[in-house]
Amino acid sequence: MLDPRLLGRPVHLLPQFAARLRDDLAVAMQTPGWRRSWGAFRLESVEFGKAPIDPGMRWLGAATPQGVAAVAFERRLLLGLLGSRYGRLGAPVLPAHDLEGERVTATEERLAGQLTRQLAEALYARISGTRAAPVAQGLVTPMGAPGKAAWAIRVGLRAAQSGDTAQFWIAPDQSLMAAILQGLAPDAGRVRPTQAAEPLAGTLQVRLQGRLVTKEIMLAALFDLKVGDVIPVAVGRADVLLEESRLFTAAVAEHKGKLCLTSFEDAE
Repeated sequence: MLDPRLLGRPVHLLPQFAARLRDDLAVAMQTPGWRRSWGAFRLESVEFGKAPIDPGMRWLGAATPQGVAAVAFERRLLLGLLGSRYGRLGAPVLPAHDLEGERVTATEERLAGQLTRQLAEALYARISGTRAAPVAQGLVTPMGAPGKAAWAIRVGLRAAQSGDTAQFWIAPDQSLMAAILQGLAPDAGRVRPTQAAEPLAGTLQVRLQGRLVTKEIMLAALFDLKVGDVIPVAVGRADVLLEESRLFTAAVAEHKGKLCLTSFEDAE
């Protein structure tokens, strides 16, 4: 089956974007603003794929200047981040017990919102090629899961202490995804404004041919021709052809030793 996400888009270049985003996140996780939360984890992988289908997964949306990035964390990852952030280094970083039905605390919700904001800023910085633009506090809100055809960036992590793995997802909306693909498209495939503004009639070149004279002779007379023979002709109006199609007739004139066509008339 054809995947509608692949049609007419440079999706084969998405691994390049993922590799650059991985480098950005790896650097950011070592900065003071991020290390408090991510210091106990190592970045393992960043790759594009489909958004996970999990009714119990909570998605938060953060608005950027070019669109909305939705972020979802594994619940045990959030709890592990809380544990490492508040100094519980002696305990396992990632909870191993079943978290079904366990109450979500306000502290966990605040951490999820803060991390969502950081990740959206990092994604926008990579798309725009500029420094990360701050995401307003009020623009991080709960939202529904992305559709089945939506792209999502899966980020894999490994706990430095226990070696356990965890992951989270960043799902760009259509506007952000279009900006990612546009940035990956080759220059030759982009429409330049100056070219689009020029009318087609001013840029399309055609080749015209002028047929000055046509004369019919017998085949035997053609075979009897010798060097120096003269074929008498009368030059009248010439035919002007485009790909063997007769468009105009024109008068033949002489100007500074050159034959020219003038007085064009439609052939019809």
